[in-house]
Amino acid sequence: MSNGFFGKVLWVDLTKNSFEEEVLPENMYHQFMGGYGLGCRLLYERMDSKVKPLSPESIIGFFPGLLTGTAAPFSGRFMVVGKSPLTGTWGDANSGGTFGPAIKKCGYDGILVKGAAKNPKYISIIDGNIEILDASDIWGKDVIESELFLKNKHGKLIKTAGIGLAGERLSKISGIANDKGRIAARSGLGAVMGSKKLKTIVLKGNKKVLISNRENFLSLIKEYHKATKIKPLSPMKKNILSKIFGMVKSIRRLKIGMAASPTLMRTIYRYFGTTIGNVISAETGDSPIKNWSGIGMYDFPYEKSKLLSSVNINKYKVKEYGCFSCPVQCGAILKVPELDIKEMHSPEYETCCSFGSLLLNNDLLSILKINDLCNRAAIDTISTGVTVAFAIECFQNNLLNLDDTGGLDLMWGNSKSVVELVRKIILREGIGDTLADGAKIASEKIGKNSKQYAITSFGSEIPMHDPRYFKSLAFTYAFDPTPGRHTAASIDFSEIGPYDKFEKSLNLPKKWKKNEEKKAEAQAINTGFHQILNCAGMCMFSPSFGPYPFIDLLNSLTGWNTNIDDYIKTGIRIQTLRQAFTIREGIIIAQNELPDRIIGLPPAEKGPHKGKTVEYKEFYKEFCNRLGWNPENGYPLKKTLKDLDLEFVIKDLY
Repeated sequence: MSNGFFGKVLWVDLTKNSFEEEVLPENMYHQFMGGYGLGCRLLYERMDSKVKPLSPESIIGFFPGLLTGTAAPFSGRFMVVGKSPLTGTWGDANSGGTFGPAIKKCGYDGILVKGAAKNPKYISIIDGNIEILDASDIWGKDVIESELFLKNKHGKLIKTAGIGLAGERLSKISGIANDKGRIAARSGLGAVMGSKKLKTIVLKGNKKVLISNRENFLSLIKEYHKATKIKPLSPMKKNILSKIFGMVKSIRRLKIGMAASPTLMRTIYRYFGTTIGNVISAETGDSPIKNWSGIGMYDFPYEKSKLLSSVNINKYKVKEYGCFSCPVQCGAILKVPELDIKEMHSPEYETCCSFGSLLLNNDLLSILKINDLCNRAAIDTISTGVTVAFAIECFQNNLLNLDDTGGLDLMWGNSKSVVELVRKIILREGIGDTLADGAKIASEKIGKNSKQYAITSFGSEIPMHDPRYFKSLAFTYAFDPTPGRHTAASIDFSEIGPYDKFEKSLNLPKKWKKNEEKKAEAQAINTGFHQILNCAGMCMFSPSFGPYPFIDLLNSLTGWNTNIDDYIKTGIRIQTLRQAFTIREGIIIAQNELPDRIIGLPPAEKGPHKGKTVEYKEFYKEFCNRLGWNPENGYPLKKTLKDLDLEFVIKDLY
């Protein structure tokens, strides 16, 4: 065992009903960190190209971040990796909660699964005892029922991550859930688990991560907590802060951005969570409206959006919820008597928007119900909401009728029909079977020019942030090796929590906001740092909460003496290998194009985005030049691959 990591991963073969540990060289951690960096390195080498994602030969991996399992604030994330059945590209999904640290407590830096069982199985790793066990009793149960069953069998201290009904039915928009509803939702990796007849993974261990300079590591954390302490809000101050929802029209008119002081951001996220954006984003133009065809201030104005505010959601709040090592705790546990829901995770902004403004639905109870349904089924709420919006627009334009929908009247804002349609998607029942693999595949099944209503990037449903508001998101949505993701690197989107204010040693070019060449340089730096942030297991919101001793913590943990420039190079290496994985699958991501609606073609004639059309293709070419990739096709140049110690990729791309 080395400082900061265990130096080994566990391989499980469900076809052979066997498992083995593999020791990894320390240099692999220097080069790929943890999380999806380490996962990409192993899958690229061990999984043949062109493998079908739902075949036994496909590999799925579970990787905690390099800092995960330590006391480093915000470091509790883990990543699921594999070839995406939704897009055919490199696929990864990120989740918080407590499962990531549990992998480390079992003494592994990753768990990889290959092969396929004939009958439902689950993997149990408890106190060093590894077993592949029969899952017949939990196959067909939702993720909460499964977790409760397994805790009754193995003890309350176990941690689980598994699929619900959507993954069992091989929905290509299904994810993998832990902690009763925290979901590694995107890329359709729940279907990969389902194809292997793997219901869940059960973990319990007591291993501890060795820290190279423990005294300095803990001192850095202590100083951070001292500088960022959250003070309790009095009822009066909570009321004052909640009044912000009544000011959204002024926020729009004055063009006030999403960023605020770290102190205020910590307070807002603690008491309101990500749903603070439900009303503000709908009004200012960040949220997509009416399947990207509407304008918030006209089609979903404050009088409607306010019903979905975090103030109204907090009326059902029982307690705060936080992921492992999180001092902010932006989540919440709700109790909803009207729906007979005794306990559920609060919906996030993405869920509220994808089933709210995107559908012109301001029925909060319906969104809470859908959130519970999707959490239990472990299905991606972004993809599901976008697919429902697609179905509604098809219905509105007579491409679907009541016979097709089983009698569901798919009108904008018809919350009852939306709830029932989500049920059908989860169960693959009737029209739900047509929609269960996402909007792109559904449009191919329906035909009749329905493609124009499928708002996806290479098959991945576009998230709930408008590139006309955060310009470089268009570049990210189109060209990241895992396309259609707001959680990938975007220099504009990251301004909500600027990286150079989070890590003081990071320097971005001056005046990059006013010069496209400098902006491309800033994007390249941002991309490198973003990979390190992810692969360390850090929450994407952590940069919003003020200066953080990120590089110092990494070095204190591992004993390395690596500077920011070398870490950025490591991040570029990880991004380049993710890019190579996608290209090796026969996909030229550089040729991808986004739906006209989301980039403003034609430009809006009124509203916050009046006259705006987002350019993203030329920006990508300049970005490729900065990374040493061919700007015409996105291929990393041979020299770049050599400089990044990725020579093994050359034979595949050239």
